[in-house]
Amino acid sequence: MEFGLNFFPSVGPAEMAAERYWAEALELSELADALGYHHIRTVEHYFEPYGGYSPNPMLFLAAAAQRTRRARLVTGAVLPIFNNPLKLAGEIGMLDALSGGRLEVGFARAFLPHEFERFGRSLDESRARFEEGLAQILQLLAEENVTSAGRFHAFEGVTSLPRPVQQPTPPVWVAASSTPESFRKAGTAGHSVMAIPMAGGRMAEIVGLYREAWRAAGHPGRGRVMFAFSMCCMPTSEEAVALYRAPMNHYMRALADATAGWLGGSASKDYPDYDRMAKAIRQQTFDNQRASGLCWAGTPAEIRRMIEDYAAAVDFEIASLQVNQHLLPLEAAERSIRLFAAEVAPHFAERPAAAAGG
Repeated sequence: MEFGLNFFPSVGPAEMAAERYWAEALELSELADALGYHHIRTVEHYFEPYGGYSPNPMLFLAAAAQRTRRARLVTGAVLPIFNNPLKLAGEIGMLDALSGGRLEVGFARAFLPHEFERFGRSLDESRARFEEGLAQILQLLAEENVTSAGRFHAFEGVTSLPRPVQQPTPPVWVAASSTPESFRKAGTAGHSVMAIPMAGGRMAEIVGLYREAWRAAGHPGRGRVMFAFSMCCMPTSEEAVALYRAPMNHYMRALADATAGWLGGSASKDYPDYDRMAKAIRQQTFDNQRASGLCWAGTPAEIRRMIEDYAAAVDFEIASLQVNQHLLPLEAAERSIRLFAAEVAPHFAERPAAAAGG
């Protein structure tokens, strides 16, 4: 099992300047690289405190590439619906070069109604735009002199530059939530899958569908699954809880605010039951996330048990750890990742890794 860092800002200018947030993220990235963490990862979102400090994950990863040497750099994820595929393909090739071939590209459909509204995109076009954009970007990365007559973007005889260091493309991840179709499609296509973990039984079922689709399509290995967890590792349980409860609760409130559109009339065939999802988010707190094993806050021994319990229920290869929720002091986040690297990660280092996906 591998562990990396995930940077998902949930602050606004009144709380923390973007300059400070990203300076601290780079400090943590450099430390994580030295400690042997697997990856550095960030998101694409807009306008609101939930993710809004990160409108272009590749900008941060380009900076992180210059502060790290070994860690993989993961977009978690870029959103084809808000970007021209010609532009994204070029940026991906450029970042792969800047990082010396350490880039892994995650793609997602987007899911926040306020972003669709502000960009003038229809929720009902989400899946179609995602599938077309992803196919065009991967073709531009893998081939030269590409022609594509898409519904949303069309071009003729284009060779994207720079060409990617990793051939035919950097490793590809697809973000999925709880829709079985999304997991099946990722497996069939041979892509790795990134997700937010849910309670074990339901998650195990849809991860199983991904593995089955992967095998049925004839891909070697079994694919890769990455889950995002919040994490605070401290010498005592009391300190971890005291440090992380307020930042985690603030993050959950920011997520609830960002998804409010699903409760205010937004609806789409491409997003079935997202009103129920938005209602469920409003019930989530630090305490129930920790109790269900989705927020790893505690001593090294406690966190080892949390990981073991979740891994026994759900088959996954990589955990992407959010260690600097909201206004958690940098010093606390640094102590957390040092202690985790020393006393938690080695316990899982001998577990056999699945073969890498495309």
